[in-house]
Amino acid sequence: MVKPLVRDYMTSEVVSIHPDTTVHEAVERVVREGHVGLPVADKDHLVGFLTPKELLRNIGKPEARIRDIIAKGTVVAHPDMDLDDCARVLFRMGIKELPVVDDSGRMVGIVSTSDIIRSHIERVTPSKLLKLKETLETLYSIRVDIERRRVPIADFIPTQKQIFADELEGRKREINRGLAEPILVIWKKPRPILVDGHHRVIAAKRLGIEELDAYVLILSKDIELGLERNAHAAGLDTLADIEVNDYSQHPLTEITERMLQREKGA
Repeated sequence: MVKPLVRDYMTSEVVSIHPDTTVHEAVERVVREGHVGLPVADKDHLVGFLTPKELLRNIGKPEARIRDIIAKGTVVAHPDMDLDDCARVLFRMGIKELPVVDDSGRMVGIVSTSDIIRSHIERVTPSKLLKLKETLETLYSIRVDIERRRVPIADFIPTQKQIFADELEGRKREINRGLAEPILVIWKKPRPILVDGHHRVIAAKRLGIEELDAYVLILSKDIELGLERNAHAAGLDTLADIEVNDYSQHPLTEITERMLQREKGA
């Protein structure tokens, strides 16, 4: 198996701050844009990394330049660095982001703990589809091929009757940040079957997104599946038939809250 590299998951569009920016300007920008920290760069040449601690220590020097208050240099990752090695550096040092610098010293991206989490989510998901592939091939004596591609979401046949409003909001945030794992689809005519990813699909529809990244299972024969019959029996024909439960939280969240309440009462 090919190991994922930093270049596969880093964010290429890096937000940085110029070393001649004043402390006052930097504080205003951090507050306005919500940054935890910022790479300090001059024409893509990395000078250092600005942290909230450095800003706080110099809050009484509003006209001081960023180049004069930051530590010179910083820990960086290389685009061809093994992502697992990068994760060890992040967690060992207790930091959330690493600038990514190429052989010429040019900053080409930034990699974060969120990127590490996303990589592990995407590596876990194939186990679900391989199990489904094996099940379909055994039950129906067919061959099932797997592709990964972006697919239109409008015409899916859903297989889940209900989703939860609180999880839906979380999925919207994931999609906006590029963290959502691929959905799982069985590609059939005239309409594909959505197997896994109902919260993601409804979140995408509400955000006006027409396509999502997907693992697609392609059947060697056009046969009726039990999934289709079950969906029809449950009254599921289009995505509009999925109920969004606005009145209760996800069952796992409720269980967690009950556990916390018991701990408080102990």
